[in-house]
Amino acid sequence: MEWITENYVNFASIIDDATLAQNRRTSSMPFVYPHFASMPDAHLGLGCAVGSVLPTLGAIIPAAVGVDIGCGMVAVRTDHTAGGIGRLDRRILRQSIERAVPLSAGNNNKRMRATAQPRITTLEQDARSAGFDPSSYVKDWRLQLGTLGSGNHFIEVSLDEEDNVWLFLHSGSRGIGNRIAQRHIRAAQDYCSSRSISLPHQDLAYLEEGTPEFDRYIGELLWAQKFALLNREEMMDRVLGQFTHWVGKPVQELERINCHHNYTHRETHFGKDVWLSRKGAIAADPGRPGLIPGSMGTRSYVVTGKGNREAMNSAPHGAGREYSRNAARKTFTQDQLRAAMRGIEFRDTPAFLDEIPAAYKDIDAVMQDARDLVDVRHTLRQIINVKGD
Repeated sequence: MEWITENYVNFASIIDDATLAQNRRTSSMPFVYPHFASMPDAHLGLGCAVGSVLPTLGAIIPAAVGVDIGCGMVAVRTDHTAGGIGRLDRRILRQSIERAVPLSAGNNNKRMRATAQPRITTLEQDARSAGFDPSSYVKDWRLQLGTLGSGNHFIEVSLDEEDNVWLFLHSGSRGIGNRIAQRHIRAAQDYCSSRSISLPHQDLAYLEEGTPEFDRYIGELLWAQKFALLNREEMMDRVLGQFTHWVGKPVQELERINCHHNYTHRETHFGKDVWLSRKGAIAADPGRPGLIPGSMGTRSYVVTGKGNREAMNSAPHGAGREYSRNAARKTFTQDQLRAAMRGIEFRDTPAFLDEIPAAYKDIDAVMQDARDLVDVRHTLRQIINVKGD
């Protein structure tokens, strides 16, 4: 589905009135060019809806990037198939992954792992180049590299339509990225307030290019995006190690895709260089590989972009919520979660009730809305799910 009004292009057939109103507020900002685009999985967010593609000239809205800077997915296609792992105990692999990757929001690594050190060194060098000290935000930020978090972040073992085994992971820049984002959202609000700039909503506060505040945000934003990418790489390497031990033979990595869906990037659209902020959206340039997960217990997709001009070469990042976390906990039961996860090895706990698939939009409807944005290469179905409390 696609409709255009004023400075706003919508690709979502399932969208509520509150999200529509939020999108219209965002699209009304004077520096939006050429227009704001709403992805098929759009839903209400902080200041700017999740599922937003926001191109801007000379300014950036930090809340339109989101608080989990660089959040995204990584997937690896292995040389193993369902037939080769059919008799193995999936619980053993799930539990070994849970031991190898700290899961919950507050959990860090207890020590620096050898595999993480080169990535930490890269991040230390990048921080010096950007002129800031990440320790001023989070003292033990190094120990957050290689940790998953909670909420909708996950690690999964999946099978595609030909029963090839894929390892799939969703996470971002953890506490350090959140602290950076929160600091600059407040800085943008202070910036606009000090200049008596009238805003339709305080979370649409922005920073203007050419100012020290803007330059600091860009430097720290790009660093947090790099942290998120390397965080996913570190975790995927650990998951591969656990999978190799589980199958008891070498595992060949045939393909790896690592993509952000909460980030800002300099791009050219409709003849002008813009700052393109994707909050809950992936880049979908012509032929570019991407990942669109469903929800806990539903299908995920490996896609290639079509380069849709009106969408600024973008696509949805997942199913998108229909129920808030609190509403989901009040609406659904643990028995319903168990039924939805039948056939999938997972940790059966009430902590995951707000992640029940029924709390999300129908991924098939989202992918139908995305038919002009991406082509589907592979459809994945989970056999093991790992999440943090």
